[in-house]
Amino acid sequence: MRSHFITFEGGEGTGKSTQIKILADYLTAQGQDIVTTREPGGVDNAEKIRELLLREVENDWDGVTEVLLHYAARQEHVKKLILPTIKRGGWILCDRFTDSTIAYQGYGSGINEELISFIDQKILNGLRPDLTFIFDLSYEKSVQRLKSRCSSDRYENMNKEYHERLRKGFLNIAQREPDRCIIIDAENEIDLVAKKIRTIINTRMNL
Repeated sequence: MRSHFITFEGGEGTGKSTQIKILADYLTAQGQDIVTTREPGGVDNAEKIRELLLREVENDWDGVTEVLLHYAARQEHVKKLILPTIKRGGWILCDRFTDSTIAYQGYGSGINEELISFIDQKILNGLRPDLTFIFDLSYEKSVQRLKSRCSSDRYENMNKEYHERLRKGFLNIAQREPDRCIIIDAENEIDLVAKKIRTIINTRMNL
């Protein structure tokens, strides 16, 4: 059985988590071995780092420190969950991966992308998703959706300029890697988005 590593990327409030659940239910019904996970997080030690990264702090993280924390969590996640799943031939549906670090810490916080790429290569040794869905949503629509949430985290509370840099970052990543990345219009209805994702998965993965 061949494994498939699929990531879901985009800014805040784009509906990634909802679509991962819908796709996971669909693929499970097709008899596939499905693991859903997220970053930062996915395994116990990485979830502890997630708590540090997402909570509001009086003195914000230095940008390079933030990158290193994300990759510390990613190292745990890859070693303890992602690689074992790949080796047994399972499917991984992951809410965020390296593209988010490039977008958030690179485009959003201004950390040199060459530094991120250097760390990425040392930690992941070339590991990349087979397919990435990038959910695109305007800042205004994102804010509307976030207002309906019961809680928020540090990234959700960043200003408009930060979120616009994020959006630009994700779109640039998609432009650079069109074979891997597919842009999803996250303003569409949930059912329409889910149908498009299923169609792409069925075609790409020969289901």
